[in-house]
Amino acid sequence: MFPTPKPVLTPNTYAYESEPMVKPTGFREYDARWLFQKEINLMGVQALGMGLGTLMHEMGIRPEIVTGHDFRSYSSSIKLALVSGLMAAGIKVHDIGLAMSPMAYFAQFALDVPAVAMVTASHNDNGWTGVKMGVNRPLTFGPDEMSRLKEIVLSAKFDLRGGGSYVFVENFPDVYIKDLTNRPKLKHPIKVIAACGNGTAGAFAPRILEALGAQVIPLDTELDHTFPKYNPNPEDMEMLHAMRDAVLEHGADVALGFDGDGDRCGVVDDTGEEIFADKVGVLLARDLAKIHPNATFVVDVKSTGLFATDPELIKLGVKADYWKTGHSYMKRRVNETGALVGFEKSGHYFFNKPVGRGYDDGLVSAIAVLDMLDRNPGKKLSELREALPKTWSSPTMSPHCADEAKYGIVAQVVKHYEELAAKGALVTGQKIRDLVTVNGVRVTCEDGSWGLVRASSNKPELVVVVESPVSEARMREMFKEVDAVLRTHPEVGAYNQTI
Repeated sequence: MFPTPKPVLTPNTYAYESEPMVKPTGFREYDARWLFQKEINLMGVQALGMGLGTLMHEMGIRPEIVTGHDFRSYSSSIKLALVSGLMAAGIKVHDIGLAMSPMAYFAQFALDVPAVAMVTASHNDNGWTGVKMGVNRPLTFGPDEMSRLKEIVLSAKFDLRGGGSYVFVENFPDVYIKDLTNRPKLKHPIKVIAACGNGTAGAFAPRILEALGAQVIPLDTELDHTFPKYNPNPEDMEMLHAMRDAVLEHGADVALGFDGDGDRCGVVDDTGEEIFADKVGVLLARDLAKIHPNATFVVDVKSTGLFATDPELIKLGVKADYWKTGHSYMKRRVNETGALVGFEKSGHYFFNKPVGRGYDDGLVSAIAVLDMLDRNPGKKLSELREALPKTWSSPTMSPHCADEAKYGIVAQVVKHYEELAAKGALVTGQKIRDLVTVNGVRVTCEDGSWGLVRASSNKPELVVVVESPVSEARMREMFKEVDAVLRTHPEVGAYNQTI
């Protein structure tokens, strides 16, 4: 019998080396994230592999899985612990080695394997680890599967039938790169900054962009798992500022920045303006809707209201479907609705056929941006951006809040605004025009200014975003409003960044 996992064990003890440790809060809404050695140990990861294999048998999935790992000092050892658990549960493992998350998703199609378990902490700081999982390509787990996996692992109810096996897939990156680059080259010269924050994408992104015909200037593309400059996260202003500086220094047409596991892309234009990913989504929607009129775009609740109000998109017959934030939720919604693309403010984009296969891939997003520029040779990216209706938007801001407390606090914030709306009370001196509660609460005032509060799905944080189509002052008023509500809860801590 494999021991039942403990929620806490002390490192450098006999128990730590002899028992599995798995903190329950690591099972998130749609993937798994833990602080390695503080919240999970290698035996705990082994238990996770046993649980995932057991769940696959329970669901009637063919017992084969693709796995890979991101570039962190401990990711390879975590992957091998996961693999040992999967094999004990009778699963055949196809290991593609060091990889970006979208390479693992692609491998499900290229190798015809039903399931995936990618070892990555994505954009989380060093110390974090995690696994992105799915058994129904191109989808990844949602809350139901994660809840059942959690139940199996924490109760040690494993089906350890044995008979698993292991195959290392040599040179798999070449297959992925060929898939993305086996197409016509760009017709016009484009000078691109490829920013990777020393993360996994540095091994692949410059090579792919060059093969497409772009002139590539690498920025922090050397692999270094200490992340010496900044955390590879194109939603953080620190990385965006580095991209801006590189654009201005080299006179580039665009900077494309990739997160730690390569499934997201951030964009800076030729003037050094940092374009938040939701606004880039509006630009891409404008471009793609000319080729695919009357398209549906799924948009997460953190994103700009322009998807619904932009006159150009309205003229092209576009339908905007605002949905829950989170790569698993968005993927599923795009798949169910047959939408052309799903856009998330974090930079996760989900291109459906004919552009992509429905999963999030930062390189597919980057190629879509380059194709947009190539189709508009007389216009710079800054000109395309300036043609959008003006709105003032915040970056994604995340105040600290313990995993155990965050969902309860968000429920109270939702209730607060529902009660205000029911009473016809004013928010920042205006009536509430609209409340969206599909994922936290997005409160919109009469003038279109809005604020969002939701719980982060993968970190002990809340998420706050505000926007106004009126003025920067109104955007700041909305932030002051939602922050004042949050400050009534002492469990809510400091922000990672604010306006």
